[in-house]
Amino acid sequence: MPNLKIDLVSDIACPWCAIGYARLQQALASLPDLSVELEWHAFELNPDKNAPQEPILPALSRKYGRSEDEMRAAQANMMNIAAKLGLNFHKMQQRFTCNTFDAHRLVKWAATENKATEMKQALFDAYFGEAKDVSDKEVLAACAAQAGLDKAEAQRILTGNDYADTVTTDIAKYQQAGISSVPAFIINNKYLISGAQEPEQLAQSLQQIASESA
Repeated sequence: MPNLKIDLVSDIACPWCAIGYARLQQALASLPDLSVELEWHAFELNPDKNAPQEPILPALSRKYGRSEDEMRAAQANMMNIAAKLGLNFHKMQQRFTCNTFDAHRLVKWAATENKATEMKQALFDAYFGEAKDVSDKEVLAACAAQAGLDKAEAQRILTGNDYADTVTTDIAKYQQAGISSVPAFIINNKYLISGAQEPEQLAQSLQQIASESA
């Protein structure tokens, strides 16, 4: 059985990262003979921890130089895509910008408990589905509990600096490797697949890489 290592660089604040992972799941479901090891890596769309939070639509409008109506339409399109994938994006247009460094710290901790994916999905649900502030420590601890992790331990981690160096190193590593947008799928430390590819296209790429690696 072919084995692939997938390093998935993403941010909790990135809707295409949630979509990209859901599409990866569909792609892998169509490749039952493929054995995959997945590791999540950190990326920050809003790296300034001291930046004031603001409503997402005007923030995106300013960032991309497009009107709020255009951004609203783009977000609505993502909501439709997400719904077809079974993702909860119900309140993605009601969310605010926020820094995700502490959320990434919890993902790193969750990985030591073999629950990194559950943690990521709980964070995606909170941010896009419920428009919760995923920089807030109580929200983050609740997400940890939802992911099946110990809430008290999550709260302890959040009051200190556990995994901060791990996240900082992770972010720097992939920035230095030239990753400037997410999601980014790095296969076997050799192949890069950028963006939330359609499941069929992603499956084809993975199958080809597996064949070349066999």
